[in-house]
Amino acid sequence: MAAERSQNVQDVFLNNIRKNKTPVTVFLVNGVKLQGVVTWFDNFCVLLRRDAHSQLVYKHAISTVMPSVPVQLFEPETDEADVDADADADVDADVEAVE
Repeated sequence: MAAERSQNVQDVFLNNIRKNKTPVTVFLVNGVKLQGVVTWFDNFCVLLRRDAHSQLVYKHAISTVMPSVPVQLFEPETDEADVDADADADVDADVEAVE
């Protein structure tokens, strides 16, 4: 059995928005709003870039990270029976549209 590496949702989320260069709004615990793109992160900090400036933000100061577009972190698990049923429904809909 292959060893599965467990990842926490925070790392998966930050890595996804970093790779996709998704613009984000970061709200700090003191109410300050920062906007930019996450270019790097570790266990304690996030590097946020906007225009030609970078800001190192400590994670303990972050309240919320809000991406500008929806983020899909995990592939939806599909059952083969569900996929076949969906395909059959699509075929039935196409037949009705032709009639």
